Amino acid sequence: MRQDEPIERLTAKRRAALVLCVLKGETSVAEAARQHGLTVAEIEGWQEQFLRSAENGLRRRPKDEEALKDEQIKKLKQKIGALVVENDVLREALKPYPLGREMSDA
Repeated sequence: MRQDEPIERLTAKRRAALVLCVLKGETSVAEAARQHGLTVAEIEGWQEQFLRSAENGLRRRPKDEEALKDEQIKKLKQKIGALVVENDVLREALKPYPLGREMSDA
């Protein structure tokens, strides 16, 4: 992939090529992000999406896009639930401390 490619020119094909370079070990996520003016999170997101799509493509019965989105939404909702519980536990643990009460009101 050409290193001087402008960000706005990163089509799906170019994003896939960038992800493949990372997966092959030809470059790191951090280096690719720096070279293309992207964030590490953007490239990692593309990488996750790429691998998820590849896995689905290799299934005997591939899921349609809607099923994939529903599955991802379900996983994200579970993660949010876990984080809410964790946040509630931490908030309760901080109640005896004055600073904790001020922070919990924020």
